[in-house]
Amino acid sequence: MKQVLEFEKPILRVREDIQDLQKKYASKPSDKLAAQIVDLEKRELALKADIHSKLTPWQRVQISRHVNRPFMLDYARLCCDDFLELHGDRHIGDDHAMPGGFATWGGQKVVLLGHQKGRDTKENLLRNFGSANPEGYRKALRLMRMAEKFGLPIVTLIDTPGAFPGIGAEERNIAEAIAFNLREMMLLRTPIVSVVIGEGGSGGALGIGIADRVLMMENAYYSVISPEGCAAILWKSREHAPEAAQALKLSAQDLQKLGIIHGIVDEPLGGAHHDHDTAAASLKIAVSNAIQELKALSTDQLLEQRYQNFRAMGKVA
Repeated sequence: MKQVLEFEKPILRVREDIQDLQKKYASKPSDKLAAQIVDLEKRELALKADIHSKLTPWQRVQISRHVNRPFMLDYARLCCDDFLELHGDRHIGDDHAMPGGFATWGGQKVVLLGHQKGRDTKENLLRNFGSANPEGYRKALRLMRMAEKFGLPIVTLIDTPGAFPGIGAEERNIAEAIAFNLREMMLLRTPIVSVVIGEGGSGGALGIGIADRVLMMENAYYSVISPEGCAAILWKSREHAPEAAQALKLSAQDLQKLGIIHGIVDEPLGGAHHDHDTAAASLKIAVSNAIQELKALSTDQLLEQRYQNFRAMGKVA
């Protein structure tokens, strides 16, 4: 599935020109055509670097939602030597929007879980568009408690527009499920690393986001509300989403300055949707380094540092 964002169109036009010249060169090679191709490739690279050095928060939100962006299970495949998925919350059932299980990440055995979206209608219906129900958060906590029991670090990959707001979710107490996770994750006696790999929407994200190290992919966003939701409330129109994105300070760059996250994971030029392997390699290294840092701490130091990290948020100098 090909999705081209509005600000990527100038790059696409240069890429199409390159492909046209490459077809001509294939049928009738010449030094002149070869030189033109080289010049256009340099122009494409420079244009891509220029555009992506000036991305607005709203443009980063658009990238974070790109249908070709690597999802949780893509990273499980690319970053892990193995991944054994476990199912069910032992109360209601299984939630396909929140897969999780045992994995080996860079030689380290971990419990890996996160939100999973879909790339087509069938998969999105199965994954509920990445919006987990209460049983998803209860399954997540069940797996995290297993990690604590066996002394394994926890890695959570956040990518959701928000927890599912349907009637069934409310009947099964979605608010309580998320709130319970917030409290219990604060007390888990094992290292926790959370990474916002795409969308980090509201309590749906925070329900698996209480961690010792919170990282974000370069073009992800993390916010109490979506830009469209904020615009609908403040401006009474979703057309003001770009202004809302700017005001919300939801980009990784802004959140690092505010001390909300601990680090930014670099993406390949143009965004992770253009190169899954390079994005996964960066993520693998960042998470492995975070785990090693946390393993050097005693359990008491780990819990105290986690507590102080969250207590420090929102302080005004």
